[in-house]
Amino acid sequence: MVAEFLYRIYERRLQAGLRDAPLPRHVGVILDGNRRFARARRLDTVAEGHRLGATKIPALLRWCDEVEIPFVTLWLLSTENLNRDADEIHDLVNIIAETITGLALQPPARGLKITAVGALDTLPDSLRKALKKAEEHTRESNGLHVQVAVGYGGRQEITDALRGLLEERAADGCTLEEVIADLRPEHISAHLYTTGTPDPDLIIRTSGEIRLSGFLMWQSAHSEFYFCDPYWPEFRKTDFLRALREFASRTRRFGQ
Repeated sequence: MVAEFLYRIYERRLQAGLRDAPLPRHVGVILDGNRRFARARRLDTVAEGHRLGATKIPALLRWCDEVEIPFVTLWLLSTENLNRDADEIHDLVNIIAETITGLALQPPARGLKITAVGALDTLPDSLRKALKKAEEHTRESNGLHVQVAVGYGGRQEITDALRGLLEERAADGCTLEEVIADLRPEHISAHLYTTGTPDPDLIIRTSGEIRLSGFLMWQSAHSEFYFCDPYWPEFRKTDFLRALREFASRTRRFGQ
């Protein structure tokens, strides 16, 4: 009881310290550690870890909303994840579909706008349909824009962007030599899954791993990174606020 009281005081102090601080417009989150959490806590299945992790997502979005962060990208499923045990993938796909559907059906006051990014054609039909319905249901929202990265891999995204660019130029009658001579970074950016969304200012990864694993490879060129130890199901508001405090303390030079 006393520990909880002290935690709340610390949380409020952290949040008060951010009142006039520069905060990110776009936060990317690698929700890592659900499986290890399940094993460390000796849960019956890793699916329980994924389900507990899913219950943390609405809280994270609420925290972002409280400090008026307008864009959030959540990495829920990578292309590599799709190669896991069939039973685990079946459970995970269902959990993601249920979670996204639940977010989309929140009251209008919540104002979420949901879009899916990734190689969506590689996903099971049930998940692809759930993502499409969520996008349609929240299309007119002007609130917090939540990108869910599902079936996402950074290398695949860049490969698909280059393929899309070449197909577009070929349809315009351009030769390969003309494409090469005119090629600029913004041409590739225009064909990424995340086109139309600002690049992330801050990327958070949970579970103690210190790597991006291909998350938003192109978009994160000038992002700040924050790595923390808690597994995703254990991630607390204080962890989130510490990430924002760390971001506010850094001087961003954007390579200059």
